[in-house]
Amino acid sequence: MKTRLMSAIVVTLIFIPIVLIGGLLFNISFFILALLALRELMKAKEHEKRIPDFIRFISYLLLTIIYFQNTLSKALTFSLDCKLISGVFLILLLPVVLYHNDKKYGVTDAFFLLGSVLFLGYSMSLFYMYRSIDLKIILFLFLIAIITDTYAYLVGKLIGKNKLLEVISPNKTWEGTIGGSLVAVFVCTSYYITAVNSNASIMTISIIVLFLSLVGQFGDLFFSSIKRKFKMKDFSKIMPGHGGVLDRLDSIIFILLAFTFFIELI
Repeated sequence: MKTRLMSAIVVTLIFIPIVLIGGLLFNISFFILALLALRELMKAKEHEKRIPDFIRFISYLLLTIIYFQNTLSKALTFSLDCKLISGVFLILLLPVVLYHNDKKYGVTDAFFLLGSVLFLGYSMSLFYMYRSIDLKIILFLFLIAIITDTYAYLVGKLIGKNKLLEVISPNKTWEGTIGGSLVAVFVCTSYYITAVNSNASIMTISIIVLFLSLVGQFGDLFFSSIKRKFKMKDFSKIMPGHGGVLDRLDSIIFILLAFTFFIELI
């Protein structure tokens, strides 16, 4: 517990200034996190078999191109031109034929990396894009994830009896899920009305927060299912007591993805 607490304090002290300062520092920081997240997914895959070094290298390279194509753009919209999409497909899929050895690099490996690169390239760039819109927005989204995770854990510990999806995450309960989301609705709606837009509809913001909170919890379950498939406890040990990048950003990544449906409404 002491190690977990100290680790959380250190990361918080590093993370808060980066978020407040924003700009290039924020962009580079989340690019590094994107690379670490891709490394974690590849390490997970390597519980089955090792990914060739060349494939690992080009996966990092493609992620870099996708990430910076969007975060260095002046337009706050995500875009992938046809040439880049075609290049990603060809570069990751053609080696299946060139290796012609499923034990080294097969079809499932290619599609796993293809999905990982596109998913992380897009989702991790959203952090910077939302931070560029407004500091208060990114804080709002982080607050949803933090409050939901914290109170889902506490409520689940106190009164949780009915398992949510025991096959994926044995400790999660329906009581915790509902409790975490309800507290998030109250706290995060209050924050939004107070700090972001006092003229916003309380009902609208409450519904949006509820949806994002639930999506975030199922995002956590999604990444838990990956760990379950590859028989892992944590994605890595980069944060002692907490796990890896994807262990900490699992729910917020899905919250950011879901927020794209509401950003023009609020």
